[in-house]
This record gives sequence, structure tokens and C-alpha cells, in this order.
Amino acid sequence: MNTPIHIPAIRFDRVSKSYYLQEDRTFKDVIPSLLLGKPWAKKHIVFHDLNFSIAQGETVGIVGKNGAGKSTMLKLIAGVTYPNTGSVVVQGRVAPLIELGAGFHHELSGYENIFLNAAILGMHKKEIELKIDEIIKFSELEEFIHVPVKRYSSGMHMRLGFSVAIHVDVPILLIDEVLAVGDRDFQQKCLNKLQELKQNKQKTIVFVSHNEEAVRSFCDRAILLEHGKIIEDGNPKRVFERYNKA
Repeated sequence: MNTPIHIPAIRFDRVSKSYYLQEDRTFKDVIPSLLLGKPWAKKHIVFHDLNFSIAQGETVGIVGKNGAGKSTMLKLIAGVTYPNTGSVVVQGRVAPLIELGAGFHHELSGYENIFLNAAILGMHKKEIELKIDEIIKFSELEEFIHVPVKRYSSGMHMRLGFSVAIHVDVPILLIDEVLAVGDRDFQQKCLNKLQELKQNKQKTIVFVSHNEEAVRSFCDRAILLEHGKIIEDGNPKRVFERYNKA
């Protein structure tokens, strides 16, 4: 009997990613550099020859200092940006909890924005209609749901965005420091919901955070990035021991 071939949910195969950072602030500043043959932008390498995979149903924490490449990694998985070389293979749809409510229209109500944001994340109208009461209840914004979101506080804005994203029926969740939503009770509510999804093995979760306690308690595995390279990959406790030494 042949052993079944394991297909990971996410795979980075020799991925390199770089950006050009403009050093001169205005076009007027750029002209002298062009005339003198000087480079007008500096190349910033985020990743070089990055290889790793994440299994279906696995919860993985991505940790590292600011500028290590954590958010760029999520954007590559989400398809917001693409590698310069190599390939990023993702099996299934993705719900990025990166910039919560990024698709909200400030003149529309919270209710209307649920339909807008959920549609952006790939939900069909009938699917949204079936889940809208659950989304509103989870957000705890019943009293304000028909108020334009331009009148929402930043916490209310993030609550609604998280509530929409967490109810999207996709196999992969990307979470980037979004658990600072609302008060402590609501943060715990969000963690409990994510724990429920994790325990049921319903989703593959990629979790970027500086919060050691959250990563160690929530993630099966952690990946430590430094200068765009993986310097530790495995048990979250061991990864944070290396991180704290660095």
C-alpha cells in the first residue's frame, strides 16, 4: 500500500523578495542623481532563498524583530505581493486579518460594510445573509450597526473587521497583531474563537505576534525570522529562548 503524499497548505520554495527604497524625496531631488549617474533608489532585500512549509490544520507563529520580514511573509501568502524569484504555493482561499476593515467604506453603515467587506474576502451574498446575525452578535456592536463607520472608534472599527474575517469560510487565516481589538474581555473572546477553530483543525493559522505568551500558548510551532532568514523553526518555547538571546 502506497503512503499518501502530504500536500502542505503553504509552501515557500527558494523565495527571494526585495524592494527599492527611494532615497531622494522629490522628483526635483532625483534629477541631479540621474544626471550624475547615481542610483536614485536603494535595494532592500527582505528574503533570500527562503524555504519552509506549513501543514494543513497547523497553527504557526511568526516572530522576530521589526523589519525582519514578518508582514511581508503574510502579504506573499495572501497574494498582495509576489516574490522576485522562487514560488509561494497556497492550497485554498485565504482570509487575511492583517489590516482589519481595510475594505470598509466610511460613509456606509456597519451593516452595509459587513456585506462589502465579506464580499471582498470572497463570501457570496447568500452566505453573508446566513451569517450576518452571528457576525453582529460577535462584534457586540448591535446598538451601532446602522451607524456610518466614520463615527466608529478605532476599537469598534477593528471589532467589526475581526468579526467579519473570523466568520469567512476559508481554510487559511493570516493574523498580524490584530488581537489588540477592543478591551481585554473582547481580546479573550477573539482568542477563544481562534482556539476553537484550532482545536477543530478547521483552519491553517499563521499568527504574527510579539506576544510571547500568546504564541507559546496558541501555536503548535514557531518560526523566528532575522534579517529575512529563518534562524529557528520548531517548538515555540525553544524559538523564544533563541529570540530572547538575540
